[in-house]
Amino acid sequence: MKIKRRRWKIVKDQPITEMDRIIMNYENHGRLVPTRELIKTPEQIEGIRESGKINTAVLDLVAANIHEGMSTEEIDKLCYDYTVEHGAIPACLNYEGFPKSVCVSINEEVCHGIPSPDVKLEEGDIVNVDYTTIKDGYFADASRMFIIGKTTPEKEQLVRVAKECLEIGMEAAAKPYCFVGDIGNAIQNHAHKHGYGVVRDLCGHGVGLKFHEEPEVCHYGRKGDGMLIVPGMVFTIEPMINMGTWKVFVDADNKWTVVSDDYKPSAQWEHTFLMTDHGLDIITY
Repeated sequence: MKIKRRRWKIVKDQPITEMDRIIMNYENHGRLVPTRELIKTPEQIEGIRESGKINTAVLDLVAANIHEGMSTEEIDKLCYDYTVEHGAIPACLNYEGFPKSVCVSINEEVCHGIPSPDVKLEEGDIVNVDYTTIKDGYFADASRMFIIGKTTPEKEQLVRVAKECLEIGMEAAAKPYCFVGDIGNAIQNHAHKHGYGVVRDLCGHGVGLKFHEEPEVCHYGRKGDGMLIVPGMVFTIEPMINMGTWKVFVDADNKWTVVSDDYKPSAQWEHTFLMTDHGLDIITY
């Protein structure tokens, strides 16, 4: 008979903690639990916070400067220059061949839009700017939506509801020992209430020591599904909400930009979070 290996390991020569007992109980009942490697140490958390400060400052800088007529290449330069001036690295630059420092996705582009001097922001555009920073080996990740000038009521509502989806996902994870599925279920229900699609091909993720870690944080699903979220875990919630279908495709020309299948607009907001003994702490936004 094959013995199933436990994901949660007890630290040798250390007393069993209350957190150990809670996690082992869930694992004994067949639930997916984290590995101990996903629990960040105080030193690692401090490093991720420092990276998060730069990441948030970059998006603040974009917010202060983004305007009609600006090229997406100019946004990339703003992000790159600020990051390196503060002793950090843009995580996206050359990541698996991605050619720029930041993802700038406009209207029907869901994510991974590649900055270009030829793409200029226009009145009415809704724009997602998604940025990840590496500082002293620690990663922090966030994205925001921007509306260029005046747009349609339909686009305004999409941007607002996408932000509400993030906030509702946060509420679903307000206390430790919830499940990833609780987050996805809450987001899906809110988006569907407005007739929107929730992208399924991309998800939130653990982050901190690497760009992408466990768990996958899907933005749809059932309560109680997915990994148990415990104190010390760092992860993103980043729902991608489409005005139409949830289905997407990848641009065949650049092999990166994800586009809504029906070419209807898409919106996304993202924060990086630390789960503490008392609930979520926002690391970067």
